[in-house]
Amino acid sequence: MRILLVEDEQPLAKYVATGLRKHGFAVDLAFDGRTALEKCDVTPYDVVVLDRDLPVLHGDAVCRQLAERGTSRILMLTASGAVEDRVDGLMLGADDYLGKPFAFSELIARVTALSRRSTPARPPVLRAAGVTLDPARRTAERDGRPLYLTPKEFGVLEQLLAADGDVVSAETLLDKVWDEHADPFTNAVRITIGTLRRKLAEPPLIETVTSAGYRISTCART
Repeated sequence: MRILLVEDEQPLAKYVATGLRKHGFAVDLAFDGRTALEKCDVTPYDVVVLDRDLPVLHGDAVCRQLAERGTSRILMLTASGAVEDRVDGLMLGADDYLGKPFAFSELIARVTALSRRSTPARPPVLRAAGVTLDPARRTAERDGRPLYLTPKEFGVLEQLLAADGDVVSAETLLDKVWDEHADPFTNAVRITIGTLRRKLAEPPLIETVTSAGYRISTCART
């Protein structure tokens, strides 16, 4: 899942981004409101974690514009825990609201919950061909056998299972699982698919569709 974290306190932003990445999220950073909108013009983020008090362009204006686009879920952050501030944020179009300081586990839980509100709605646990993947608990298994996946392997498998048999291009996987620093000409997706296939073992689960991408095998889903 691809997240944009918008926070003007750069040490805090980098700390939070590091924590999110350790939980398998692809995270881009913006330190002011205008840059946030520019990044959203280029990338359809799953979730935007948005500080309210931003320089250049206030978080309220960013929230309003993103809500009008309707392409990303918005989790608004603020140092104020007053009810009026929470109501204001939600009325601007935020999907959820979290006051500072916050427990990191709560941030992870709220971001994960927002990702399930995508269109079409994503089930909390993904299953196919004996594979069970729980994004909230960051666990995966096949036929009761735990799968010890790297964050990128987990992210790729999550995207393929969520597609429910539809083809997912390598470009989409790179966009959703890696971040803005990923080289578009890298072989990272192909290599990750290869290691993921080995860990999933038999019968084959991931099918390559020539010149199109990858999908969960039709045979595996029946």
